[in-house]
Amino acid sequence: MAHDVDELKFQATPEKGDVSALVIRPKGATHLLVLGHGASTTMRHATLQTIAERLAEVGVATLRYNFPYSEHGKGRDSQAVCTATIRAAVATARKLAPRLPLLAGGHSFGGRMTSTAAAESPLEGVRGLVFFSFPLHPAGKPGTERADHLDSVDLPLLFLSGTRDDLAEMDLLQPVCERLKPRATLHVLEAADHGYKVLKRERKSPEDVFVEMARVVHDWASNLG
Repeated sequence: MAHDVDELKFQATPEKGDVSALVIRPKGATHLLVLGHGASTTMRHATLQTIAERLAEVGVATLRYNFPYSEHGKGRDSQAVCTATIRAAVATARKLAPRLPLLAGGHSFGGRMTSTAAAESPLEGVRGLVFFSFPLHPAGKPGTERADHLDSVDLPLLFLSGTRDDLAEMDLLQPVCERLKPRATLHVLEAADHGYKVLKRERKSPEDVFVEMARVVHDWASNLG
């Protein structure tokens, strides 16, 4: 189902200037999720768009945005620029929908930068973080160092990760989430890879993986304090 999308711009940082954002706000929305994109994509990538559309169907509004480097087609921004952009996106979301509970996160890099920002200092108004394929390690280089900063994030955390994700081997991600309990919730997506492509012969559930994620996000968010 197609949803109306509003386009806007906000200032990422004084030095980097404005970046673009896309807002989907379904009627009767219960939450607003500030949603960052993956490292080599933009807010218009098909994966992020599908996530946003399925979330709208369960009443979760989204604000997708570009980092300055993806807005202007240049090399990757510094971590400081990325986290400042996230703070600006959260502030923009608060102004747009001051009565909606806020969530923040993103797909892969966008989610990791959001938790990095939250580890540095609280994201004002954000009640929980949602990770669509948290990139625990580079492909082929298993490790858990990228999750160390999560110990400093004092928010509920939802991980949506596929069993075929080569950037988050399940035997490494599960212990990380166990360590972070009760703040962390891991929802395992059967037969899905990092971009949520599914091997149909390995997936027993008839539910579409994006529909599954939206349902889980809605239910999780509804139980937050």
